[in-house]
Amino acid sequence: MELTDILSLEKWIELEKDVYKRSGLDSNVFNTKGIRITDYKQWVNRFCPKVKADDRGQSFICAVAHMNIAEMAKNAKGPVIEECDAGLLKLVVPIFLDDAFIGAFGACGMILDDGEVDSFMVNKTIGMDEAEIESLSHDIKHISTEAVINLAAYIVAEIGKIVADYQK
Repeated sequence: MELTDILSLEKWIELEKDVYKRSGLDSNVFNTKGIRITDYKQWVNRFCPKVKADDRGQSFICAVAHMNIAEMAKNAKGPVIEECDAGLLKLVVPIFLDDAFIGAFGACGMILDDGEVDSFMVNKTIGMDEAEIESLSHDIKHISTEAVINLAAYIVAEIGKIVADYQK
């Protein structure tokens, strides 16, 4: 079973846009291989597009964070709130149909509570100058753990509505 078997791409995009409007977080639906299923993209800061534009940033920061946290969420059968290696929030809500893991909903792009961008790690991973990292990241918004927990509950409820008609 694929995500598009239970909901059209247009409806998944509506959920991504809804979560973005509610939270300000970059929101995407992923298949079981960690690949986005829609082309919807709303950057929430200037830092992330620059990191993702570098193959090393995409491979060693963004993709690794998603795959690791999605695996944690799959195993927990519930939302996981963590930070990527660059220090930004990553929320992943697994999508199950009965007991089958069919994908994940991810949201990211802000700094959790009083965290900070790990400029040393970004510099060592992709070679971005620390002054550029500071310039691109100084205005990244912060989000509270409480707000992320509430958002996770909202996403879980919305996904629950989507899969309810397809449960055995």
